[in-house]
Amino acid sequence: MARAWSALWRFCRRKPLGAVGGAFILTLVLVAIFAPLLTSYDPIENNIDVRLQPPSATHPLGTDQLGRDVWSRTAHGARTSLSLGIGSVLMGTLFALVLGVLGGYMGGALDMVLDRIIDAIMAFPWILLMLTLLSILGASVLNLAVALAVAMAPRNTRVVRSAVLSLREAQYVEAAHAIGASHLRIIGQHILPNIMAPVMVLVSVYLGWAILVESSVSFIGFGVPPPLPSWGRTLAEEGRRFMFQAPWLATVPGIAISLAVFGFNMLGDALRDVLDPRMRGSQ
Repeated sequence: MARAWSALWRFCRRKPLGAVGGAFILTLVLVAIFAPLLTSYDPIENNIDVRLQPPSATHPLGTDQLGRDVWSRTAHGARTSLSLGIGSVLMGTLFALVLGVLGGYMGGALDMVLDRIIDAIMAFPWILLMLTLLSILGASVLNLAVALAVAMAPRNTRVVRSAVLSLREAQYVEAAHAIGASHLRIIGQHILPNIMAPVMVLVSVYLGWAILVESSVSFIGFGVPPPLPSWGRTLAEEGRRFMFQAPWLATVPGIAISLAVFGFNMLGDALRDVLDPRMRGSQ
């Protein structure tokens, strides 16, 4: 435990922006977990009598056009936005790991076929690909997570494949082949542990990307379906319609999205510098 705290302290001293980003992320995660304890109002219950009230002691961040408490919707929206981001990134990363490791390690015809499939997917703009999938699958949190995963997986696959290609010719992998180790054992014991550093960086960066993209597609009507609260939907619907009449409806979710994206990007950059051996000499 002492070593873990010591490593965390060294990380904070060497990468203060990464530490600040991590603090933002930790705060948002805690808000999402304890949202029912931190709020006094139902995030989807309407109360027209208090519609569009400015921030006050009763409603610290004001209310929206249906009288719903903005703080309650923001805190519960953190659950939706973070779970959507985490779920989509995990699915996309798993997909990328399977295809990238198979193609990079096995090589040959399999690698060529997988590479052409990835090229075909990447030929489509990611926003067009996502909107096509959502039009086919329908609007739901799960379908949006799947669409996000499909959009990010090809680029992640390329990163994983390049890392595996550099490891496939390493001496310890050749030694494992020489003593008769199976492909599954080599992948599990020698390949996967040594590509976790770039994968962790990808996960941290794409978490912020997923939250930002969810906000983008919500802005054009393909995001999280109502009445679920999410930062993107609040910004796209309430914030855009009442920007001048009730500016807090756009400001609050906008700040939440900005903090989340900033936190994940800063943490991702710091992790890259710490975990990538090529960056250590420049620190």
